[in-house]
Amino acid sequence: MLAIITFVGAVESSFFIASAITVCALLFLVGPLVFGTVLIRERQVGIVIKRFSGRSLKPGQLVALSGEAGYQADTLAPGLHFGFWRWQYRIIKVGVIMVPQGEIALVVAADGAAIPSERILGQVVDCDNFQDARKFLVSGGEKGRQLGILTAGTYRINTALFTVIASYDAQQHGMQPEQLLLHHVLPDRVGIVTTLDGRPIEQGEIAGPLIPTHDNFQNAQAFLAGGGRRGLQEQILLSGTWNLNPWFVQVEQVPMLEIPIGHVGVVISFVGMAHEDVSGLEFKHGDLVNTGHKGVWVTPLYPGKHPVNTRIMKVERVPTTNIVLNWASRTESHNYDAKLSSITVRSRDGFGFNLDVAQIIHVGALDAPKVISRVGSMQNLVDHVLQPIVGNYFRNSAQHYTVLDFLSARSERQTEAAQHIRVALAAYDVQAIDTLIGDINPPATLMETQTERKIAEEQRKTYEVQEAAQKQRQRLVRETAVADIQQQVVGAEQGVNIAELQAGAHIKQATGEAEATRLRALGEAEAIRATGNAKAEAYRVGVEAIGAQGYTVMQLMQIVGERNVRIVPDVSVTGTNGSSGLVDGLIGLMVRDQTTAKAAAKSS
Repeated sequence: MLAIITFVGAVESSFFIASAITVCALLFLVGPLVFGTVLIRERQVGIVIKRFSGRSLKPGQLVALSGEAGYQADTLAPGLHFGFWRWQYRIIKVGVIMVPQGEIALVVAADGAAIPSERILGQVVDCDNFQDARKFLVSGGEKGRQLGILTAGTYRINTALFTVIASYDAQQHGMQPEQLLLHHVLPDRVGIVTTLDGRPIEQGEIAGPLIPTHDNFQNAQAFLAGGGRRGLQEQILLSGTWNLNPWFVQVEQVPMLEIPIGHVGVVISFVGMAHEDVSGLEFKHGDLVNTGHKGVWVTPLYPGKHPVNTRIMKVERVPTTNIVLNWASRTESHNYDAKLSSITVRSRDGFGFNLDVAQIIHVGALDAPKVISRVGSMQNLVDHVLQPIVGNYFRNSAQHYTVLDFLSARSERQTEAAQHIRVALAAYDVQAIDTLIGDINPPATLMETQTERKIAEEQRKTYEVQEAAQKQRQRLVRETAVADIQQQVVGAEQGVNIAELQAGAHIKQATGEAEATRLRALGEAEAIRATGNAKAEAYRVGVEAIGAQGYTVMQLMQIVGERNVRIVPDVSVTGTNGSSGLVDGLIGLMVRDQTTAKAAAKSS
């Protein structure tokens, strides 16, 4: 029984499903004809075209708001819609609009109010990003290119009213896909903005003023409502990514203004608040203004990177380190002295000659705006101030001196020039650090004469030196000779001294010997006298004793004995039996000599 019931239920269920499918098929086939049904899928938009109506569109009107024949402002959302019979309506199913990430889409309205002549783009109205066509038309939306844009996302747009231009079909509308990318301002750069819509720039101005609350030109309607002007803008875009309508704004990226170390930037602004001079009564050669005003800013830009709109401001870089300017053939790296050349002057004696001059100057950071306000630029300072001051000074001063004065008294001329130029430049708020005279190029003929004179002078000095050298050499030879004989002179002097001493010694010795001789002579005389007296007395006594003859013989014998007088010879030679006595005598002498030699040897 249960099986039968289950079978019957299954049959009824199958029948029901089949009936439903049949009904749906019938509705699908006959529904549009009978019921006017329209199915809009999830990613579709239904554009309604009414084939006929009792009312017609007004002239110039494209989209119907009140049921007139033609394109209808209202679209069909996803789902099943009834009452749109084919004999009365035509439904066009279009895909939704997709704007990729990193891109924007532009919109052109085919209907709406006319754009006023002072503008070129249709104003932005509240219409749910162009998804509510009715609200767009009712709220005063204008036909043509629109200020408003579509950012990344998906939109249900009535394409009968709005043409959407995205990157994938940009070329079909005369644009490049890159124009529909988000505008990316690179780091270290600024975006200089030129708007293409708005009121004209006021007379006497070159850029539109700052307009608040337009979110960096992303809200174009706020810009126009705030009184924005078309053309170059004072405001700039900093680094970042911006949703910008290329029909409304153009951006030129330029590097940030870099002020290097050792420089300041003097800002000359062509836009800003009204000019109000703050330089004071003492500064009568220009005027300065506060930051944000039109004119030369009193406060300079210091080293670093600055986001400056270089289309509306001019920034003059002023070196705050010492600047060397050469009136010569060489040029420094800053090139301020590229037009300077050697200074031609004429001396008191009528000679023309060239001077190479180097001038060192310094401009203080706080004085830089005054200098620029007065002369306009650093190049003008060199061309219109320094060149005439330095050049004219040397031309005037050279008339008071001869060429040789510059050659021989160069340091004095340099000191005079430095003092004069220092005072002259101080009036321009420029410090003159030093003035240096380089090469002096006198006339060749004068230099030839001077050279010959100098050569003659040098030759004379050479001769004098040679003469002095000869004299010195003679003196040296003489001194050398004297030195060579000095030893002899010393020896001679010492010999004389020795001789004198010896002579004195001899004199003294002789005197002593003479005295001794005298004394000895006296003694000997006395002795002889005494001896003689004694001998006389003895002789007398002897004579008296033995007689004169006997005493004389005795005296002779005594003398022989005392004097070793030989009475008998050592060798007696006699000749006997016919022999030679001479030979015997010689032999005897030889024997004697040998005997005497042996005796001497033994005794030694």
